[in-house]
Amino acid sequence: MTVLSNDLERAKTLVPEAFATPIKTRLIRLAAWLVFACLTGWCLWAFGFSPARLLEGASRFGNVLSFMFPPHVWTTWVEWQEILKGLGETVAMAFMGTLLGAVIAFPLAFLGAKNIMPSTWLRLGVRRGFDALRAVEQLILALIFIRAFGLGPLAGILAIAVSEIGTFSKLFSEAIENTSNKPVDGLKASGGGPLQNVRFAILPQALPVILSIILYNFESNTRSGTILGIVGAGGIGFLLADRIHAYRWPEAWTIIFLIIFMVYVIDGISGYLRKRIIGG
Repeated sequence: MTVLSNDLERAKTLVPEAFATPIKTRLIRLAAWLVFACLTGWCLWAFGFSPARLLEGASRFGNVLSFMFPPHVWTTWVEWQEILKGLGETVAMAFMGTLLGAVIAFPLAFLGAKNIMPSTWLRLGVRRGFDALRAVEQLILALIFIRAFGLGPLAGILAIAVSEIGTFSKLFSEAIENTSNKPVDGLKASGGGPLQNVRFAILPQALPVILSIILYNFESNTRSGTILGIVGAGGIGFLLADRIHAYRWPEAWTIIFLIIFMVYVIDGISGYLRKRIIGG
């Protein structure tokens, strides 16, 4: 070990350039750090970041948080009925949007899977379509559908469904591509055709992952449904926005607590189902 160390030190002395970082690499690193520093500084300046503004905002935010306790508790069934109906609409909106997106995306995913669709141009074209659907935010889609179909959960369902078609199609196609070829080869050796290969060799491997993706996105869409309700797509988000606009902060915070509780419940249920489907 000592001999190797001495040889290394002798080599560094004889040819120091061989152990030094090349000038080109150092210049690239320096340029990258300069771009990073300039971009960060420009963002801080352009968006008005300042210690005084942050302190003022933190003070106001503290005043808003002071309304959290004690939480407001409604005393009549009519008031509770309105809140529970809003929560139910949000969950139903997320469920229907996720279900519609998954049903439409499932067959499209086979067109984007490399091991199913041999035509490169068709497969890439379909995948770019998936990207286009994912590029439009659900909130923008909700505003468009509200304009077309009016206020209410229908606009939220369609916004979630269209967005999820792009997301599900990409994730489903990747799940199909990542399946093992050994069952397919075995089925081909037994005389199975393309449809039999998909049905008996590929789908049994991909379906648990696909179902897990659907459950996870349903949980995520429950949170998204709250935001969509704020812009008029119905659900608990509409009631939350109404309380905030009226400065009824105690009620707004109670609704937020109920939303958090609802997400906890759905997360627990979907987590349990994912473990049952895929395994511990």
